[in-house]
Amino acid sequence: MGQPDVTRLIVRVSMKDRAAFDLLYRQTSAKLFGVCLRVLNDRSEAEEALQEVFVKIWTKADRFAASDLSPISWLVAIARNHAIDRLRQRRQTAAGIEEAAEIADPALDPEALAAAGGEAGRIHRCLEELDTDRAEAVRGAYIRGESYAELAARHGVPLNTMRTWLRRSLLKLRECLER
Repeated sequence: MGQPDVTRLIVRVSMKDRAAFDLLYRQTSAKLFGVCLRVLNDRSEAEEALQEVFVKIWTKADRFAASDLSPISWLVAIARNHAIDRLRQRRQTAAGIEEAAEIADPALDPEALAAAGGEAGRIHRCLEELDTDRAEAVRGAYIRGESYAELAARHGVPLNTMRTWLRRSLLKLRECLER
């Protein structure tokens, strides 16, 4: 099924349609499991994370319409973020909270995905159209996995300003990539 079908499934899931949820699970669980496995590098933990991801999808499906992401990107973002949270939790338990904040996702950075799809040049060109500090903030947040607070401190701006920078930069990147 293509994106419109997944979009419809997510909308139906937001209305608590169990049949749509079952179909969405069957169509997307393998991909989302792969995301969890790449981040966590542990099969049993990835299986647990996948189940938790689908609980989140069930409870947050109504938020999909408010996002600017494609349906698959939205689902992958939920899985990736949840797996990173689990990884941070695991590392925090093992090494302490200070080190947990430094964890970035080693597998699913946007540049690696783009390179695999032949889009690296376009993304690089679009990043160059952004102001230097904005482009660096985008790379920090979405490639190196840095927190908004870390980026705000490094760039010497308030946290809400950093959020605005990133939001506007992503919108500009999307516009550039759609040209």
